[in-house]
Amino acid sequence: MSFSDITTEDKRRVLGEFTEVKAEFASRGWFAGTGGNLSMRIGPYSSERFYFAVTASGKDKTRSTPEDFLFVDQDGKPCEATALKPSAETSLHREIYRLTGAGAIFHIHSVFNNIVSEWFWDRRAVPIQGVELIKAFNIWEEDARIDVPILTNYADVPRIVPEITERLDPRVPGLLIRKHGICAWGKDAFEAKKHLEAFEFLFEYVYRWELLNRGKP
Repeated sequence: MSFSDITTEDKRRVLGEFTEVKAEFASRGWFAGTGGNLSMRIGPYSSERFYFAVTASGKDKTRSTPEDFLFVDQDGKPCEATALKPSAETSLHREIYRLTGAGAIFHIHSVFNNIVSEWFWDRRAVPIQGVELIKAFNIWEEDARIDVPILTNYADVPRIVPEITERLDPRVPGLLIRKHGICAWGKDAFEAKKHLEAFEFLFEYVYRWELLNRGKP
């Protein structure tokens, strides 16, 4: 199936979901300075061929306009004639879709995810153990532990892609970029949002727990 075979109704559905998610995240202050981006896959999927909608570069995500999103293919190239440019992190979304077949990917910047990404940089992962919200990732073992990978924050964003390929953990639907932000994904927009919210709770928990325990014997 080519992009031209995707129905107008499917495109409208995806853009409608995007608008709702973008408005909610903006209300939480997760898009400071136009940072962050969202994407959602549309149409059939194979790891070699897929399409997704992604936020346009440089837009104020606290506002809603007809030029907030554009559709791109598995190479990040626009599927329709447009003057819009896809988000600078589109190459990261492409690789996550290729590896996971996810339905949606949300990338936001927050104070807590930036702090913990630096705090645990020497380990290259944020360790989280025994916290209830780990269950949001469908991990149900008692006292479960996860390690959220931290990737290098290259200014040339495509240089991050090989680290995604090497470090992605199928159990953990998220990756942190050092002093940058979290990419979280799920089978659809609902699940991606649930995972993102869980990560943000867990990062704040880890940060506050580390502060409480500093200096203890």
